[in-house]
Amino acid sequence: MKGSHVLLFSTMCWSMLANGNKLFHFGPCRISMSMNEIRAGFAAIKANIQGRDPIRTVSILSHPHSLHKIKSSEKCCIIHHLFNFYVDKVFKYCTTEDSYVNRKISSIANSFLSIKRNLAHCHNQNMCKCGQESTEKFKQILTNYRGLNVTSAAMKSLGELDILLDWMEKSR
Repeated sequence: MKGSHVLLFSTMCWSMLANGNKLFHFGPCRISMSMNEIRAGFAAIKANIQGRDPIRTVSILSHPHSLHKIKSSEKCCIIHHLFNFYVDKVFKYCTTEDSYVNRKISSIANSFLSIKRNLAHCHNQNMCKCGQESTEKFKQILTNYRGLNVTSAAMKSLGELDILLDWMEKSR
C-alpha cells in the first residue's frame, strides 16, 4: 500500500510539472499554480496597463516594503488577502477599450479566482495564521489603494502585478 502512495504522489508531481504548474509554499499552505501562464498573460499587457497609469509617484504594493520581510508563518495570510483583493477589488474595475487586453485580464483573473479558492480552503481550515505583521501590511496596501479613485487604483494594482509575482516566486 505504501508503494502505491509514492506512485500516486510521483504521478501528481509529474502531472503538475507537465502542465507548467509549480508548487508554492505559503507557510503551511501548499498551492499548485501555473506561474508561467499568469506571467505570460501579464507580459502581453504590461506596457498597455502601465501606460494607462498617470500617477507614477504612488505605489499600491511597494509602499516601503509592503511585501518584504513577512514571516513564513504569515505568508499564507497575506497571500490569501492579496488574492481576495485582486479578485474583489482589482480585476472587477480593469476594463479597457481593447478586447485583446480585456481577454488577457480575464484570463489572469480566472487564474487568480482558481488560486483564491485553493487558498480559501487552507484559510478555512485555520492553516493560515494572521498575525499583526501581515494584518498591518495588508492594511497599508488597502490604504494605498483607497488613496486613489477606484479605476486608477485598480489599473495601478494590475500594473504592479509583477511585484506580487516576483514576491511569490521568492517565497517559494
